[in-house]
Amino acid sequence: MFENLTERLTGILNKLTSKGRLTESDIDEALILVRRSLLEADVNFRVARDFVAAVKKRATGSDVLESLSPGQQVVKIVQEELTELLSGGDNSLTLSSQPVTTIMLVGLQGSGKTTTAAKLALHVRKQSHKSLLIAADLRRPAAIQQLETLGKQLDIPVYSEDPKTSTVVQVAKNGLEKARQLGVNWAIIDTGGRLQIDEDLMKELGEVKKAVNPHEVLLVVDAMTGQEAVNAAEGFHEQVSLTGLIMSKMDGDARGGAALSITRVTGVPIKFMGMGERPDGLEAYHPDRLASRILAMGDILTLIEKAQDAVDDKQAEVMEKKFRQANFDLEDFLTQIQSMKKMGSLSSVMEMIPGMGQLSKKMSAGDLDDGRMERIEAIIRSMTPQERQRPEILNGSRRRRISRGSGTTPADVNQLLNQFKQTQKMMKQMAKSRNPMALMKMLKG
Repeated sequence: MFENLTERLTGILNKLTSKGRLTESDIDEALILVRRSLLEADVNFRVARDFVAAVKKRATGSDVLESLSPGQQVVKIVQEELTELLSGGDNSLTLSSQPVTTIMLVGLQGSGKTTTAAKLALHVRKQSHKSLLIAADLRRPAAIQQLETLGKQLDIPVYSEDPKTSTVVQVAKNGLEKARQLGVNWAIIDTGGRLQIDEDLMKELGEVKKAVNPHEVLLVVDAMTGQEAVNAAEGFHEQVSLTGLIMSKMDGDARGGAALSITRVTGVPIKFMGMGERPDGLEAYHPDRLASRILAMGDILTLIEKAQDAVDDKQAEVMEKKFRQANFDLEDFLTQIQSMKKMGSLSSVMEMIPGMGQLSKKMSAGDLDDGRMERIEAIIRSMTPQERQRPEILNGSRRRRISRGSGTTPADVNQLLNQFKQTQKMMKQMAKSRNPMALMKMLKG
């Protein structure tokens, strides 16, 4: 996420921190590069201009230039101003005092609106809340079927009607009534989209909003479309008064222009970030955490939250005991692989560990390939329980059988076993230092 922008900004700031003393000329030169980096990341030019001006005003004071570590002071200022830039309004999603809190999702076709509706329902379920998905997109072919399929996969009820005999307003009103009957906490309405904003779309959305009076009107925008996303947000906000934004496909956005510009331009707060295609790929938006990620400072709080969701407390206690006793076998490692997969891709996990985001750039693509985790899992699953618990019994014939069963090569099996032996030796030391690189070393090629 935002790899290009992160690389540029950290490079500029690292040069400043490497200098013992800074002059106003040093600051000006760095900020020219910062502004250029923001513009190349497709940040709105007014937003980039104002951001640089705010940093310069604070960074060129005597208390910064004459401090013992002026470079670090500038980095701190950039982080604070970046957090301010990303902030705006209420970023949270809270239940109303009414029995059912209604969310109306709007957006253009291709923004990931229907998938986001299901992700949002799963997100509130993690908070022990129940929801009903309402399929009110009657125009896009298979939109209703897509939402029903997602609802079935996640065990979340979906309300729908025959598009040939119903209207969008009727579906929304009846769906809300159904939500009240079911006693759910949230009613999430998936509305129709268009390839572009037009009068018919806005008229339809206006009628739905008037009929159901939603507590939240959230626009789903594709983060990868840059300033087009900002323009779409301005158009929707003008017509239907948005209360929040969901930035979809954030994990695929290498530049970050939309996320950095959209709240400052529209005044509408971002509430969630879509990360990947997985149903659990929706993160609550925290401006300070995102600013830290952009500057390669990590995001430990989000990492901890993901780990808590992925790992059972009892399982964690058992694993810690095994680590301390250096009694870690391939069965345990398989469990760890499965837990890591729940947390997201390897690259996204590394991005949250301070310093690891930059280190990941020095690693080969194969080291961060999620397919590597799949291959390791396939190899271990092709072993018998005895082989997983006692890998020392794996002779040549057993290794050839495992490679055939897992669709890999004997060299892949040998590599995994050699790395596993090294990892076993590291267990006691890892338990003491809690070194985040331990598992990565196991996965490296």
